[in-house]
Amino acid sequence: MSAPLPDALDAWSALHGGLTWQVPTHFNIAQVCCGRWARSHPRRVALRTDHPERPVRLTRFGELQAQANRLSRVLRRLGVQRGDRVAVVMAQRVETAVAHIAIYQLGAVAMPLSQLFGPEALLYRLQDSEAVVALADASTIAALRTVRGECPALRHLIAVDTPAGSDVDWRAALAAEQARFTAVRTHADEAAVLIYTSGTTGPPKGALIPHRALIGNLSGFVCSQNLLRSGCGRPPRRALGPGGVPADAVFWSPADWAWTGGLMDALLPSLYFAMPIVASAERFDPQRALALMARHRVTNTFLFPTALKAMMKACPRPREQHALRLRAIMSAGEAVGDTVFHWCREALGVTVNEMFGQTEINYIVGNCSQTLGTDGHPAPGWPARPGSMGRAYPGHRVAVIDDDGQECPRGTPGDVAVHRRDVHGQADPVFFLGYWKRDDATQAKYTGPVDDSWCRTGDTAVMDQDGYLWYQGRSDDVFKAAGYRIGPSEVENCLVRHPAVANAAVVPKPDPERGALVKAYVVLAPGFHGDAALVAELQQHVRGRLAPYEYPKEIEFIESLPMTTTGKVQRRVLRLQEEARAAGRG
Repeated sequence: MSAPLPDALDAWSALHGGLTWQVPTHFNIAQVCCGRWARSHPRRVALRTDHPERPVRLTRFGELQAQANRLSRVLRRLGVQRGDRVAVVMAQRVETAVAHIAIYQLGAVAMPLSQLFGPEALLYRLQDSEAVVALADASTIAALRTVRGECPALRHLIAVDTPAGSDVDWRAALAAEQARFTAVRTHADEAAVLIYTSGTTGPPKGALIPHRALIGNLSGFVCSQNLLRSGCGRPPRRALGPGGVPADAVFWSPADWAWTGGLMDALLPSLYFAMPIVASAERFDPQRALALMARHRVTNTFLFPTALKAMMKACPRPREQHALRLRAIMSAGEAVGDTVFHWCREALGVTVNEMFGQTEINYIVGNCSQTLGTDGHPAPGWPARPGSMGRAYPGHRVAVIDDDGQECPRGTPGDVAVHRRDVHGQADPVFFLGYWKRDDATQAKYTGPVDDSWCRTGDTAVMDQDGYLWYQGRSDDVFKAAGYRIGPSEVENCLVRHPAVANAAVVPKPDPERGALVKAYVVLAPGFHGDAALVAELQQHVRGRLAPYEYPKEIEFIESLPMTTTGKVQRRVLRLQEEARAAGRG
């Protein structure tokens, strides 16, 4: 944990203390992400659709807005009212972006659902949300048809490229409508999105996100993508686009647009800054991802740690094979770890900016490895520390608190929490409205008076003297073994440093004497065979680097780890498996 340069600390302090939120009474995501650009720069490229075997399709803001206007009219004709939930069950494609713009400007609530969801997952969310319309494509229409009969509120299915089994064919319906629509004047506090949490613990809960939350996300996006502009009197070296970011900037992320990381960290902020974003429905593959970034000259990206680990193992020296133009990498969902951190800096030529947030309060902690001077030259931001989550982004008041809601002394583990009010006492716009039909769960999220409270993230961390947070794990993932507190991410990161390990998850294994043993589930890298000799080698690998009580007493090799659709390891699944085995049920 080497100390950063004093001027970098001062720069962060000035930013953190200088930002003041300005949230208008009326605000609509569709207007700021598309409507204004369609009026002022209709020919500006909004999306680049990638397909390895087809020419790149460019969708400009004027076309995006026209299609959204037509879809808004279709939805209104089908009876969709202000506040109604509309499910969007499609991959990364132009129609998904059209759907979001159309729903927001209608005053309805978009409910993005992953194309990977099976019938059971879809049924739960459609029933719980009481969605009235679902928008689908060929990859999801069959699953929707399977559950539709059990969803009485679901009145219509609209399908793209596959009219069979739907009530409305997307293309025919939009072609019959005019490309003019008067957007609803929504309040900033009005609901815009309903996203169901990953469900690492218990059934998923629907987090209701207001239009204003996008404003709260912007400082984090700008910092994590190294777009923060510092004062400098010379004219810019690099031309700027209409959104104030470099005109040649292109964004891509494999993150599913159906979850917060894909929607609020990629699609919407890219559109907000008029930065073209690449849409690709291809399943993630590390080599294909590198080729895509080279083909589209991608400058900015969000790559979750599992993707970075896969790229590191599959292509250790990527710049020897691909003409990459990356300027910024943001990563979130799990701890990156110092092994991947150093690989990004050395092999990709970019210092990865870790980000921490969650569906309910997104983009709150992270790093900014560079600022962009007005002369176009990069300047230091606040330096990332390998293994650290980073520091509070400007505009957010973040602390580590104890069970009573008091701030923990620096260096003491506790719950990461965000205060409803920033350092100036202003309301932070990043907060969700609450859990859908779960007032009890919403209240349990906060500690303190309603307007002067901390919102707990459910993650455990340590804050150092400079305000950097060091991730320990989910509050329910941290466990004790022989009286010692074990944070799984540190052990997992150590395991991944070994060339034989592609990925790892650490959970407690019940033990009558110690309470629990440290157990690791390991996914092997190609070319390695899991045997007793490798188990011993991995145990020694960890024992020689961490505390003696942290090395895994047992290692089980597994083909793949259970993951949420947001790319997070479901340690809970493995933990329950161990408990069932101990009870003789597994």
